[in-house]
Amino acid sequence: MVSPLRHSQFFYSAQATPCPYLPGKTERKIVADLATPQANALHSRLSRAGFRRSHTFAYMPMCENCSACIPIRLPVSQFTPDRTQRRTLRRNADLVVSVAAPVATAEQYALFRRYQHSRHADSDMAQMTETDYQGMIEDTPVATAVLEFRTADRTLVAVSLIDVLEDGISAVYNFYDPEQTQRSLGSFAILTLTEHTRTLNLPYLYLGYWIEKSEKMAYKTNYRPAEILQSGSWRPLPLPADAKKTF
Repeated sequence: MVSPLRHSQFFYSAQATPCPYLPGKTERKIVADLATPQANALHSRLSRAGFRRSHTFAYMPMCENCSACIPIRLPVSQFTPDRTQRRTLRRNADLVVSVAAPVATAEQYALFRRYQHSRHADSDMAQMTETDYQGMIEDTPVATAVLEFRTADRTLVAVSLIDVLEDGISAVYNFYDPEQTQRSLGSFAILTLTEHTRTLNLPYLYLGYWIEKSEKMAYKTNYRPAEILQSGSWRPLPLPADAKKTF
């Protein structure tokens, strides 16, 4: 299948697998190889078209009779933290955030395993070995970085794997200490990535897919004004009829 994007690119269809988000459904993806001389430019174009990256491939769900996975991004210049998010920022003001090359460490993997077994014990990722984890972090043909979040005593409490695009940052994967629930580390990671995107003078933070009926993915609508990709165009995500923003 030939890409409708500006430059020629071949897509491939992956085998159907059980959907990790909606029970009883199957997932099928279309996949494109990013290992090309123009990998960064290709990755940026595909991200604008709703694709995500895993290792050296970009993918997008293309499921029969289901369109629940909706690409979502945040225009960071328009984002202002609400009251709850400001509390999260204050609670984590003691953390030191550093940006590093995508190199996997044993310390990261130990935290990753704790997170998976606490939050996603029934997922395939919970079975990942240290070698698998190294591949997730290091097997990339594009501009990738790792953000590490540490306490004053240098304890690692959160990690964000990101890709730097032409028009933003793609949040590839976040994981954190599942025992530090009072910190809301998942939210703090997104808030930090929002600020990092601004620091790089880029307009968008790409948050992956929003699935309205999946609790694992519904949190992404907490960051507004978000945009979603529908019918080939990015448009504002409508507020729910009963939404109340806290300032």
